[in-house]
Amino acid sequence: MPFSWIKNYPEGVPAEIFPDKYHSLVDLLDQACEKHADRVAVVSMGARLTYRQIDRAAQGVAQWLQSLGLPKGTRVAVMLPNVPAYLVSLLAILRAGYVLVNVNPLYTSRELSEQLRDSEAKVIVVLETFANTLEQAGDCGVLQHSVVVQLGDLHGAFRGRLINFVARNIKRLVSGWSLPNALMFDDVIAQGSRAPWVAPDVHLDDLAALQYTGGTTGKPRGAMLSHRNLVANVLQIEQIAKPALFDVTERQLSIMTALPLYHVLAMTICGIYAMYAGMLNVLVINPRDRPKLVDIWRKHPVHIFPGVNTLFNALLNDVNFRKLNFGRLRLAFGGGMAIQSNVAQEWFELTGRPLIEGYGLSETSPVVCANPTNAANFSGSIGLPVPSTEVVIVDEYGRCLESGEVGEIAVRGPQVMQGYWRAPRVTQEAFTSDGFLLTGDIGVMDEAGYTRLVDRKKDMITVSGFKVFPSEIEAVVAEHPGVSECAAIAVPDTQSSEAVKLFVVCKDGSLTVADLQAWCSERLTRYKCPRQIQFMQELPKTNVGKILRRALRDV
Repeated sequence: MPFSWIKNYPEGVPAEIFPDKYHSLVDLLDQACEKHADRVAVVSMGARLTYRQIDRAAQGVAQWLQSLGLPKGTRVAVMLPNVPAYLVSLLAILRAGYVLVNVNPLYTSRELSEQLRDSEAKVIVVLETFANTLEQAGDCGVLQHSVVVQLGDLHGAFRGRLINFVARNIKRLVSGWSLPNALMFDDVIAQGSRAPWVAPDVHLDDLAALQYTGGTTGKPRGAMLSHRNLVANVLQIEQIAKPALFDVTERQLSIMTALPLYHVLAMTICGIYAMYAGMLNVLVINPRDRPKLVDIWRKHPVHIFPGVNTLFNALLNDVNFRKLNFGRLRLAFGGGMAIQSNVAQEWFELTGRPLIEGYGLSETSPVVCANPTNAANFSGSIGLPVPSTEVVIVDEYGRCLESGEVGEIAVRGPQVMQGYWRAPRVTQEAFTSDGFLLTGDIGVMDEAGYTRLVDRKKDMITVSGFKVFPSEIEAVVAEHPGVSECAAIAVPDTQSSEAVKLFVVCKDGSLTVADLQAWCSERLTRYKCPRQIQFMQELPKTNVGKILRRALRDV
């Protein structure tokens, strides 16, 4: 693979990875559970579970699923936050030969109904907190079986009962619900442990997960991720992470999972890769509860912390987070959205570790590019293509552009999805004739192979024929000392076709529209300056922290 960027890999990072050494993702995870059986796999709300305990619980769920008599490839939806039952369910579904369908627990009943009908899921595993949403969902297509998880499940008898009591009676997180024929998660494990078991014949090219796209710019679609896709990305992540972790002397690495596991970034890095590497996984159920997150970090300082720009920014503005000891931290990895330079600079000054930015999509399992993880500073780019991955920049006709030219990022590699679920025409449009996935992201690659992300193709603003990228405006505005967060979108304009509208969350109440207009006029060409500025208490975001531009267009 004679690609220019390979020579810029850190020492020891190979040009290629070889997923064929595993029969399937199940094979990879089964080997990990056996190898790390005595290690603690999960810390959650004071409870500790070993890999052996996770493995046994997953086997019980897998045998129960198989006892339903459903065919190989049946879709099983999982609507859970960051609780141990998520990891158990993921392993069980794959082990049974079925397909995982991640569902956002914060979905409305309408959104839940749409995804269940589209995926044709026949089983759902849902947290009791959201069981009422499932009850209200109405038409759920071919759904036949519901499994209800309580917040205290897998936390031990006494601690579990206490957690459930607090959830129901003090925090009042559980509304009344009625789901005919629903089974509780503990009962499923018990019933399954008594059921017969015949391991299904699962291969690398079988479908492993339907990962629905974030829907930040349009309707979510199910990206079909195979066992090969996910195995490949785990092996790619392993290689790019090594340079940051070579000097860790402890027997076991630890990772904090503050991003939601139903999101592809957390599922692959914090879920599958962490299990593969035998890590201690510190689960954070609600990252927006800053005091709780800080308390968890204080008790369990970690080596690896994946996040997104909004999470890093929020933590930097938390006075108690700034008091923590970051001596154990080796890798802070940012993805999901662009990392802003002011956030990266503050993070480095506080922790002594740079934010390592990467890039990926639901359609690519997700990691495509990453900066060298032993970098000494923030690069401002999304880094180099990971091993066994080709990245090119193409024009609107699909022709490859030279280094330094701006165009659409296209990707080819073993982590790229099989296609979109039940959407052959959309799948065909998403790929070039030679098999490159058109990402919809605009970027530019330099001669060394580093790519800089410019913006989303769909988010581009056209002002009097000039192309304006929201990310450029946001980066400039974010540097204002009075701005906490911001987002720019296009709005109709009678004179220039479109104009820039800016939404701003202030750090205090002293900032004015005139202040921001003056700031922008000194730093941006006139046509890029916001025509409208609106202050907000908060910006609408997905649960992973990505700004929902489509929601801002309705404001």
